[in-house]
Amino acid sequence: MAEIVNLRQVRKQKARAEAEKTAAQNRIAFGRTKAERALTEAERDKAARHIDGHRLDRDEPEPA
Repeated sequence: MAEIVNLRQVRKQKARAEAEKTAAQNRIAFGRTKAERALTEAERDKAARHIDGHRLDRDEPEPA
């Protein structure tokens, strides 16, 4: 004989498992401390300033 299964409970278990899987992915993607986020932003800003500082302006005429 087959095992009797409560479909409502099975659906809830499946939904909980899916929610936990999503939560785990979000913890990886967004689970950074404020200091880590600030460090990443500071590094990004420094790199942008470095690139902008070495950019050649083509709009200005060259000195004679």
